[in-house]
Amino acid sequence: MKRFLPYLRYLKGRHVALALALLCGAVSGLVYGYGLPKVINEVFPKIFTDDTGQPATTALLKPSAPPATGTTALAPTPAEQLAAKERIRAGRTLSTREIVGYALLIPLIFLLRAVSGFLNNYLMSYCGIGVLEALRVELYRRLQHLPLSYFGRNRTGDLLSRLTSDTQVVQQTITSSASDLVIQPVTLVGAIYFLAVTSLKNDGVGLFLASLAVVPVCVFPVRLIGKKLLRRAQENQRLLGDISDLASQNFSAAREVRAFGLEEREIGIFQATTRHLFRIQLKVVRYSQVLSPSIEVIASLGIAFSLYYAYYAGLTLSVFVSILGALFVCYEPMKKLGGLHGQLTKGAASLNRIEEILQATVSIADPAAPVAVTSLRGELAFDHVTFAYQNGAPVLRDVSVSIPAGTICALVGPSGAGKSTFANLVPRFYDATGGTVSIDGIDTRALRLADLRRHIAVVSQEPVLFNDTIFNNLLIGRADATRVEVEQAARDAFAHDFIAALPQGYHTKVGERGALVSGGQRQRLALARAFLRNAPVLILDEATSALDSESEAAIQLALKQLVVGKTVLIIAHRFSTIRDATKILVFDQGQIVADGTHAELHAGNALYRSLYDRQQGA
Repeated sequence: MKRFLPYLRYLKGRHVALALALLCGAVSGLVYGYGLPKVINEVFPKIFTDDTGQPATTALLKPSAPPATGTTALAPTPAEQLAAKERIRAGRTLSTREIVGYALLIPLIFLLRAVSGFLNNYLMSYCGIGVLEALRVELYRRLQHLPLSYFGRNRTGDLLSRLTSDTQVVQQTITSSASDLVIQPVTLVGAIYFLAVTSLKNDGVGLFLASLAVVPVCVFPVRLIGKKLLRRAQENQRLLGDISDLASQNFSAAREVRAFGLEEREIGIFQATTRHLFRIQLKVVRYSQVLSPSIEVIASLGIAFSLYYAYYAGLTLSVFVSILGALFVCYEPMKKLGGLHGQLTKGAASLNRIEEILQATVSIADPAAPVAVTSLRGELAFDHVTFAYQNGAPVLRDVSVSIPAGTICALVGPSGAGKSTFANLVPRFYDATGGTVSIDGIDTRALRLADLRRHIAVVSQEPVLFNDTIFNNLLIGRADATRVEVEQAARDAFAHDFIAALPQGYHTKVGERGALVSGGQRQRLALARAFLRNAPVLILDEATSALDSESEAAIQLALKQLVVGKTVLIIAHRFSTIRDATKILVFDQGQIVADGTHAELHAGNALYRSLYDRQQGA
């Protein structure tokens, strides 16, 4: 349980509810563990008498006199039975009021247990749901600050599973554990206390030890099964992440699945994974459910031994019944505590997966003493920059270049040469593993991330729109923009006309990832968003690739006005998009092998000339 204690900090503001829940749990356990056996021991002798009319406390479990040797005990005749009943009635002197009072003690015990149990469960659920909310928000916040490299190493579906399924398991564990760790021990202690007092009054320590002889034995199946359950629970949660990831991939690639006729293949893969999950879940159920019956069987042996001991000890029926009730109450918490061990084991498996995220290193973070800036011009400089993805070969090797503010700089080269990585180092999507990237002479790592990225606009080759209105998607560029500014940005990106033609205009929802608009429209909206930001640095990852030739030509004209005073990095895959670049950097195998204008490079660099001529069909 100590693994979960640090997460009780998420109960901030709910401490009173937690205290009341624990108090109600203690009341429930005490009433049931001590109160019920006590009532049985005190009330039953006052109500029941034996067939002689004497109180039941004088009746022993063993027969008063065995039948004579060689004779057979005869069953009482109807007349004898009737006479015995009359003697019993005659021996009962309690008034109706007293009988009703004694009888109502039993439902009173269960009413107190029911009310306190309900309040305990309700208040613990209130606290548990609060923990779930806070834990999910904390996990989501952590994911927002982890570097892009973390998402490259982890599958989206598995991260979603940790955010939803694993947090749910941890919440249930904390809720049930906190409740049962109060109710069950109090119930157990109350029952053991009653057994101790009753045993000492009637037969001494022997009966008490005989009654609880099997308690230590119950620990062995708990420990043995718990180890097996942990491994299966971890595998179960991992497979849930696999299924979530499969579904996420399939839904995002719905068009490709149908285009290539992959429906049956996808169903087969999903079915095989769910079948594996089915087998693992059965093993989890097997280990979880075998624990309770095992403890019950062991407990029944204790009751049987107590019965044997009570017979020869000459205990009265009422004393034995109260002891039997206490034993039943005593073994029930042991069974539940064994189940609690299984719940804690499954919760620990989910907690391990959550902590992998919570404890992941946030390598891209604000400096301890950031340089304060209000505005940047956009002068970029790379000084002996080296970069490698985790445990991989360097993608950039000793890159040094200066890009003056206001330069339209195109990055060209073969696929995998390092163009995108070069651009991604500017907004600190990744940090250089060697060397320095600076803007206006300031190391980018010395700036607050918010300050740095506020001065950079990025348009990806495959832009993402959120499932919101067009207007709100454009406001992402600058949250305080006016309606007039938003529409002007859309006009600059040649998006206003198609937006105005939609039934709800700027208030039209674009669907998940912008699925309800075309690829060209998506890219124009992303461009408009970047134009609205009006940042001094603009990164375009072939931002016009999805546009028709007419729109592309118009945007090229607009760019001539929009890039005035801005530094533009164009990751170029098509050479037609870089004809207006004032500077071209040629990348090859992680290095800048040449730079200059188109005319200079075409005349003096073989790699650039071959790439250009190949696209032009020369």
